Amino acid sequence: MNPPMLQDAPTDASLVPMRLAGGATPRVHPGDDVVVVGAGPAGLTAAYALARRGVRVTVLEGDAVVGGISRTVVDDGGYRFDIGGHRFFTKLPAVQELWDEWLGDEFIDVPRLSRIHYHGHYFDYPLKAANALVGLGPVEAVRIVCSYAWSRLFPHAVEETFEQWVSNRFGRRLYEIFFRTYTEKVWGLSCTEIRAEWAAQRIQGLSLMRALLAAAPLVRRDPGIRSLIHTFRYPRLGPGQMWEACADRVEALGGRVLLGRRVERLVVEDDAVVAVEARGPVGPERYEADHVISTMCLQSLVRACGTAAPEAARTAAAGLRYRDFLVVALVIEGDDHFPDNWIYVHTPGVKVGRVQNFTNWSRAMVPEAGRSCLGFEYFCFEGDGLWSSPDAELIALATRELAELGLAPDAAVLRGSVVRMPRAYPIYDAEYRGHVDGVRTFLETIPNLHTVGRNGMHKYNNQDHSMLTALLTVENLFGARHDVWAVNSDFEYLEEQRVTSSRADVTAAAA
Repeated sequence: MNPPMLQDAPTDASLVPMRLAGGATPRVHPGDDVVVVGAGPAGLTAAYALARRGVRVTVLEGDAVVGGISRTVVDDGGYRFDIGGHRFFTKLPAVQELWDEWLGDEFIDVPRLSRIHYHGHYFDYPLKAANALVGLGPVEAVRIVCSYAWSRLFPHAVEETFEQWVSNRFGRRLYEIFFRTYTEKVWGLSCTEIRAEWAAQRIQGLSLMRALLAAAPLVRRDPGIRSLIHTFRYPRLGPGQMWEACADRVEALGGRVLLGRRVERLVVEDDAVVAVEARGPVGPERYEADHVISTMCLQSLVRACGTAAPEAARTAAAGLRYRDFLVVALVIEGDDHFPDNWIYVHTPGVKVGRVQNFTNWSRAMVPEAGRSCLGFEYFCFEGDGLWSSPDAELIALATRELAELGLAPDAAVLRGSVVRMPRAYPIYDAEYRGHVDGVRTFLETIPNLHTVGRNGMHKYNNQDHSMLTALLTVENLFGARHDVWAVNSDFEYLEEQRVTSSRADVTAAAA
């Protein structure tokens, strides 16, 4: 299929308007070559948006599969599992249109149930005040309410940390029970080291009082509000199906998606990237470039620029931190152990942070009747004890913790597999903002180098926000002036939508 002629495209009205950037991006011209680094959601979205406008685009992906952290892994027995879980909902019409275009009828509607496991008890997630207070018992409920009242009377005057932000909205006691243990397990940091910015980005619009009022029978709910909490859309064969379909579209439009190409160097001359050098299946490869769109982590990007990056930028990039991740997938007997899609494990004494039940995401993920596939998620740092443990030890750990948590009593574990994902989560520590700004100062000196996506911008973006950064960047190449860095700074994590509005105004959000 021949790509269309390269032409200017007006700003897509279905994209969320952004603030004007300080200066215009150099435009793409007929015959230009654009290299995209990374075949995750942001990279493939950028490649598709370029290819359908007739731009010659090449995607370089270091792994053997597409999708990045949104890939779907298939084990030797045909069982499918995610690197984490990926629901598909968005308030962005342009993103929704792409999802529908790429997968269409391959989407299924999945009932959502996610709960918190705490000392053998289950609590609703998103957290519901009435459920939490009843489940914890009358004595603890009184302590929580008193703690909340204290926080309202004497709040932290400055909200710099996760601990301060959450305590001001839920009270210290509820923070200790339902936020601190899990958050510190995920990030490997004290909640006093995690920035309030991350909490504000992920838990917007919630407080204990709001939750109590929402549960009150006298409070009438706006009939124009539709909850997205109870169901979600999901590709029948997992999220990787989406990105495999997108990659196929890119290639059908004349683009290239090359796997097993690990980018090692960006060749910078006269304040412009002129080529990308990668290690391919048979040795070094070089790709000439008029523009480069990068989704690689900022730390690796600056390193790849070599001496073109000043010492200040190299120091800033080296200061950025990441949380790594591994999933242990267990195939077990039985297919009706618990109804949840996933369970957050707040119970002290176990290392697992979250347990996915992929049988409840899509039956097509599990090829054999009467069996289940569970994903035990462990958060770690590359090179630490968990990360470095042999696969057999990690499978034994997950098997042991499955029994300790009582999630599938007496179910035999048939086999397991392990997948490690480095740099899965950019860390919002006390210094990260200054480090990001230091890297951005350098990147602004290379106007044909564009960064998008979660690690490409060191921002905890969801899939749709990562895609949005790619779409806006492509529009900038055609003359728009979007401030791509504003994405997910002024947006809420969507859980509800006002359906009476044509622009899908967000009215509330939850972590």
